[in-house]
Amino acid sequence: MRPKNLKTKIFLDGSDIQETKTILSLLGFLDGQTTNPSNFAKSPETVERVKRDGTFDLDALYQAYKLRVQQISKLLPDGSISIEVYADKSTTAPEMLKQAREFNGWIPNAYIKFPITAEGLKAAEQAVEEGIRLNMTLCFSQPQAAAVYAATKGAPVGGIFVSPFVGRWYDKGVAGMDLIKNILKMYEQGDGHVKVLTSSVRTSEQFQYALALGTDIITAYFDAIKDWGTAGMPIPDVGTFDNSEYQPIPYEDLSLDRPCLDYKIGHKMTDAGLEKFVSDWNALIK
Repeated sequence: MRPKNLKTKIFLDGSDIQETKTILSLLGFLDGQTTNPSNFAKSPETVERVKRDGTFDLDALYQAYKLRVQQISKLLPDGSISIEVYADKSTTAPEMLKQAREFNGWIPNAYIKFPITAEGLKAAEQAVEEGIRLNMTLCFSQPQAAAVYAATKGAPVGGIFVSPFVGRWYDKGVAGMDLIKNILKMYEQGDGHVKVLTSSVRTSEQFQYALALGTDIITAYFDAIKDWGTAGMPIPDVGTFDNSEYQPIPYEDLSLDRPCLDYKIGHKMTDAGLEKFVSDWNALIK
């Protein structure tokens, strides 16, 4: 059962139906799920299908992704389900929008994932006008989060998520939770239409730290959520955590009033994330 003092929404990061069922049973609730090409490719259902029948043709692959998303949506009819477009460095905004319109019709509770690139932000501006809910992904910097806010002005409160990836910063010896702190602080000057979805949460400590910071949403791997649930779903105090062994990320004093493409959008870690997603997806295609 959901703790009364839990303000943060809890999402599962993955495409494994059995994990969804297990977490629902353990917690008694689950607020959403985030899928992407990598976790779809690695899920047991997909691995077994490839082992049995070989790789997919493109239409069959999209049908398999659609079916998986629909299965998750049935388990979480009141939750938010993120579906990611295929995008590499050369994918244009119109190409992303075409996918977004199709994916948005798969389920009633879809949030479409665009990467935080110049083309992804252009796609987001148009998608907001069309009433498509978005999860802007592969965020690694505060300026990228500012650009997301600027690109999606006019969206309803909660209609947009921004997904800062903390685990990949910790892999590099950098305090990824500083990015969450900084974005939450920056967004205090805004209207609340963008919610901070702390992502790439790999450990129980990272999960509980994000809770302590008061992030709007956390999406975490199965083991991190399972550990939290097994421990009784504690809500720790922020003073419990010590990030001093990691390199800090300083706060930047940024206005949210600039055009979205005026911010420093490019980031090597965003590029690397795109390449990984593309590689995992393309490996499934004949």
